[in-house]
Amino acid sequence: MRVLVVEDEQFMARVLAIGLRREAMAVDVVHDGSRALEQLTVHDYDAVVLDRDLPGVHGDEVCRRIVALRLDCRVLMLTAASRLGDKVEGLGLGADDYLAKPFDFPELVARLRALYRRSPMAHSPVLTFADVRLDTHRRQVSRAGTGIRLAPKELAVLELLMRADGGVLSAEYLLDKAWDVHTDPFTNAVRLVVHTLRRKLGEPRLVHTAIGAGYYLGTG
Repeated sequence: MRVLVVEDEQFMARVLAIGLRREAMAVDVVHDGSRALEQLTVHDYDAVVLDRDLPGVHGDEVCRRIVALRLDCRVLMLTAASRLGDKVEGLGLGADDYLAKPFDFPELVARLRALYRRSPMAHSPVLTFADVRLDTHRRQVSRAGTGIRLAPKELAVLELLMRADGGVLSAEYLLDKAWDVHTDPFTNAVRLVVHTLRRKLGEPRLVHTAIGAGYYLGTG
């Protein structure tokens, strides 16, 4: 899951980014509406955590542009205003959800995951492939009933492969969805994560390489 955090308070933005990355999400951060619109035209995000009171281009306008451009991402609007009228207005702009500050971080994570499940590629919160089970809520993985500890990037890549249901995903696609904008596009990070993921999942091998195309899950 790739998320764009749009928050002008830099400390808050940094805290959000750190917390969401620990939840195996790829996170980009911008601090104003103009930069948010630039990022949205370059990258495909699954969700946008959007502060409403932004300098320059207001958060309301960013939300309107997302709707007008028919971008395939969900908008979770953040604001210090907690009155019912403010919530109704925010949702009326096209936001998919609304959270008033201050908020509990676990609630933010839960709401983002709920929005992700509403996306066109949504599956059950519990994914299975062969004898591998991934609980996307609890971030728990098991194979044949035995728990497996995975790092956040390994979890993210496994989830993407499981959602593809045997389809081939290119290294570029995995890099775009599981890493942030500061990642070197020529990095071998995807190959290294796939290598460790294969080792941790054990035999028989489930993560396969389609030469020149990418990676996929298969039992053969």
